[in-house]
Amino acid sequence: MEVKSSRLESVVEQIGEAVLATAVTVERLAERIDALAVQVQHQSQQVQQQGYQIFALSDAVQTLAQVQQDSMDQLTQLTDSLQRIVSVIEKPEP
Repeated sequence: MEVKSSRLESVVEQIGEAVLATAVTVERLAERIDALAVQVQHQSQQVQQQGYQIFALSDAVQTLAQVQQDSMDQLTQLTDSLQRIVSVIEKPEP
């Protein structure tokens, strides 16, 4: 009977040690998951910020393209005016 009791104690002790080891492992895993969650949240914020930056850059490029088009229109008008002036100046006097 004493041998069975000793074996039972040993089994219970091993189960206890396994439960403690499992608890420690689960705690470490939870800490790692928390750290990963913080990293994912940080990366998500970075991606969102980059999205805002891309939107702002796109808007700036669109504005630049419109300004360029306006400049080209003005340059065309100036060229037309200069051509008319030159044609008036080059016209032979009667």
